[in-house]
Amino acid sequence: MPELPEVETIVRTLAPHVVGRRIVQARVVSPLVAAEQPQALAALLAGRLIRALRRRGKFIVFDLDDGVLCVHLRMTGKLLLDAAPGKFTRAVLELDSATLLFDDVRQFGRMSWSKALPPNVSRLGPEPFDLTPRAFAERLHARRGRLKPLLLNQAFIAGLGNIYVDEALFRAGVHPLAQASRLSRARAGRLHASIVEVLVEAIAAGGSSISDYVDAQGRAGGFQRFHRVYGREGEPCQQCASKVRRIVVAQRGTHLCPRCQRA
Repeated sequence: MPELPEVETIVRTLAPHVVGRRIVQARVVSPLVAAEQPQALAALLAGRLIRALRRRGKFIVFDLDDGVLCVHLRMTGKLLLDAAPGKFTRAVLELDSATLLFDDVRQFGRMSWSKALPPNVSRLGPEPFDLTPRAFAERLHARRGRLKPLLLNQAFIAGLGNIYVDEALFRAGVHPLAQASRLSRARAGRLHASIVEVLVEAIAAGGSSISDYVDAQGRAGGFQRFHRVYGREGEPCQQCASKVRRIVVAQRGTHLCPRCQRA
């Protein structure tokens, strides 16, 4: 699933081409990707002006002159600018100067219109970049449970997923099963700095392309070349040469160095 860096990259590549443009016509051909009926969603979008484009957590938010369009790409969704429609095209937005396709092989992605941000978006936790180290530590210390499931909880912090939680925990030297409430303020500060650092680097590299992800112009990301633990099971740790391990935490494959990351 595209995480914060991938969604941010898509928003940045799309915004110059869609903000200030009008949706002349909309075609929604898959009922699975539309929260409303396809025809109803298409009718709601037709004629709307795109005033702004932004990211909230893992959601892409189109601020329209009437309401908002929220897009969640889930596992295999893509927003593609001026691409040729194909057998996996689920929706087409014809703008006054461009065409935007929503492609989704597995049809887990969703598009929905509402007057204001829907509850599943408005109730997301704070963005990682908006939290100070102190506020982050206070949020950790107020919660029970293991670190990795907490960091994956979108109500606790928005936008993080499996890749960047693993990478940030490794850089901070913290085990994914460490108790959140017992993390010292110093270690919490290192974890906060690692989260911000890895996200900034990943955005600069255009995100991570593990399977399906490409940006709005069809370009793959490059940050997967810089992963230090994610997807590197059995390979030597770049810091100590121990073998990177894969365990399961909260039903998610989790990569770590057993020597560098302490509980």
